[in-house]
Amino acid sequence: MKKSLLVIPFSVLVHLFIINSVLYFMTPATYLAGSNVLYYNLAWLIITFSFNYYPTERRERFETNIARYLKLLCLFGLSYFALYGFKNNGVYTFEYRASVFLIICFFLTAYRSFFYWIRTKYRLYGGNFRNVVVVGRDRNLKKIRKVFDQPELGYRYKGFFDDRTSESPTYLGKMNDSFKYILENDIDYIYCIASKLSKKELEYLVTFADNNLKKLMIIPDNKEIFSRSMSIQLYDTIPVLAMRKSPLELDYAPLIKRIFDIVFSSLVILTVLSWLTPVLFVLMKFESKGPLFFKQKRNGVNRKTFWCYKFRSMTVNKEANTTMATKNDMRVTRMGKILRKTSIDELPQFINVFLGEMSVVGPRPHMESCTEKYETSVDKYLVRHFVKPGVTGLAQIKGYRGEIIKKADIVNRIRLDIFYTESWSLGLDLSIIFATVINAVRGEEKAY
Repeated sequence: MKKSLLVIPFSVLVHLFIINSVLYFMTPATYLAGSNVLYYNLAWLIITFSFNYYPTERRERFETNIARYLKLLCLFGLSYFALYGFKNNGVYTFEYRASVFLIICFFLTAYRSFFYWIRTKYRLYGGNFRNVVVVGRDRNLKKIRKVFDQPELGYRYKGFFDDRTSESPTYLGKMNDSFKYILENDIDYIYCIASKLSKKELEYLVTFADNNLKKLMIIPDNKEIFSRSMSIQLYDTIPVLAMRKSPLELDYAPLIKRIFDIVFSSLVILTVLSWLTPVLFVLMKFESKGPLFFKQKRNGVNRKTFWCYKFRSMTVNKEANTTMATKNDMRVTRMGKILRKTSIDELPQFINVFLGEMSVVGPRPHMESCTEKYETSVDKYLVRHFVKPGVTGLAQIKGYRGEIIKKADIVNRIRLDIFYTESWSLGLDLSIIFATVINAVRGEEKAY
């Protein structure tokens, strides 16, 4: 089972439940007064998110970052007592208020302990695991094995590849054998000992990982294989470079993006699609036969397929799932030309967003036939599938949308998609949405 986005929101709700329950039952006079309830909850949320408290790292344990946790409690304690300084009504003594805060700290710490205990048990029984292999072998392999061999961390170490043969039971073969093994055995992470590979071999391994949706972690030396998306992690005392890490994998970013997607898509569905759908249904019936909605299988995150919805803009035809629309395409109806020019035909994809199959902003999802065509002909094409596809994206607002006439069109689109995955921020999403609305108002036509 892969990392679930429910872990963080569940922990947030438990923490808020603990704080609010203790305050409600032990200090009702002050808890229910005015806006105090809002103050307590906002104080906790602001402080925890400022500290990046909520755990997402696989190797994090109860004792990991314990100093940060204690600082968090101290800062929350200051905000807790500060409220009484501004609103001192004398209902409770300082000693009593202090005991209430200690009780809150006790239950928060108890939950932290329980969280890591239950996660450890879950991993010991085989849940939330990652399959890993190591390419290359030196003295660091034994040290990093100590991390992999801790079952509570959820790693499943399959073995190592090295050009020097070994009688070790975990020896899997020569380095060139690793590529076939990785693809056939559902390997999630490739750990590479950089000192055992040439620069050219490292570059090939990076390309292989990108083109096959595998995460590459490099135990570094001075080969100068660096990128803006890399991050460094410590496995015991061994530094490991993660070569392809998106901001969307860090901390609470996926939660923020998902909340934004739900709120934004709900607004579009309720305020636009609710009345526009029946209107278009009537208008389409006057022009051409066929359903109101057009659905097509497209590739999403981790290349999983899903049904992508659009308002139908073409006559019903057999080539819809294999042939991209082109300029002056005869299949496009008169109503379809208006829908496509204003991008109104894309609005049903907010249903996909609400269902969690797409995001408001992200790389545009391609037809399965396009993915099959470009994954072998365009370098790093599959990197765009590390994140959810979007209704709009950075490549689209930069002009790389619609019909692909020459190879540079798809290459530049992928370049911008990869830049987005490596540079995500909520501000970037908002700027892309704003630019998309401006383009739609201007009526910039697209082909698909």
